[in-house]
Amino acid sequence: MAFEPDLGQLKCPYCGRTQAIPEVTATQLGFTLQEHDLAAFIDTNRTQIAELATTAREVDCPGCRATLTFEPPDVAGKCPFCATSIVTQESHPSDPSLAPSALVPFTLGRRAALQNLRNWLAFRWDLKDLKAIFLPGQLKQLAQQQELLGVYLPFWTYNAQTRSDYRGSRGKHYYVTEHSGSGKTAEERRVRKTRWWPASGQVSRMFENVLVSATQAIPDKKLQRLWPRLSVAALKPYTQEYLAGFKAQRYEIPLKEGYERAKAMMAKTIRSDVHSDIGGDEQRVHSVSTEYSQETFKHILLPVWMATYRYGGRPYQVMINAQTGTVIGDRPVAKWKVVLAVAIAITLIAAIVIFAGR
Repeated sequence: MAFEPDLGQLKCPYCGRTQAIPEVTATQLGFTLQEHDLAAFIDTNRTQIAELATTAREVDCPGCRATLTFEPPDVAGKCPFCATSIVTQESHPSDPSLAPSALVPFTLGRRAALQNLRNWLAFRWDLKDLKAIFLPGQLKQLAQQQELLGVYLPFWTYNAQTRSDYRGSRGKHYYVTEHSGSGKTAEERRVRKTRWWPASGQVSRMFENVLVSATQAIPDKKLQRLWPRLSVAALKPYTQEYLAGFKAQRYEIPLKEGYERAKAMMAKTIRSDVHSDIGGDEQRVHSVSTEYSQETFKHILLPVWMATYRYGGRPYQVMINAQTGTVIGDRPVAKWKVVLAVAIAITLIAAIVIFAGR
């Protein structure tokens, strides 16, 4: 049986029989979504490891080397990241790794995802998105071929209490009148200047659910556009029933490295807090020293519909957030369409010049 997003249940693709996934009590939900102590986990060196699913198998894609986890009876398919064909005969038992504590199930079904993809590929004259005008036909055919793969991508979430001591300068604007020239050429102008004072202090912030990608197969910037924030209310306790019919990727970014990335994200917010705390008309930040406490984490899976195709010898990805329906992707440009558009533009300009000269 496979998980059917439109029903929120398991469904047999052959006989149509459905089966509900057991409801989770509030007590179980609270226990499942509890935060794990970051330092304790790193220091004990994986005392809480488990397989992604007891029956899971893993395949290392021969194209991009991504490790995919799938549930029987899947026997073959395409890598959602590079479109390379993969077969389960080359699989191996899933390596022990930190089990996800929660996931966001697929709520956007394949049919709705395909419609979102068609809308995204629709021809339109949009000066803000010129690539949409010059899309190659192969990309438009992709939506008709229904080559969408559902995959759960791995993420880390981090919580931390921060306390940051800073040193900087506060600038206050003032204006002076300057004179130049003399007699009839005399000029007067008002000039803005800045007077600076030393500033120092401390800012604190509690960060919650800082979302960090744990896959190397997709650039962080793309995933941040696809999943700009996490809806904690949408999380469900991890059970392998939700994986039925979909692929999942095991995390490739280790927990500790993921936390360093989370700290870099926190640092941007902390610096903004420092600017606000300094006040004045302008601010200069000379140094920031941050202490972290109450550091916790969760390992979660987030659902994505993916389509990968090759054009001009390189792979292109289109991804659909399987909760919100947001579509992002790479759009190649059909060179012949660009050449044709340039030729038409040159012809029109030449015609205008000729008629204007008469």
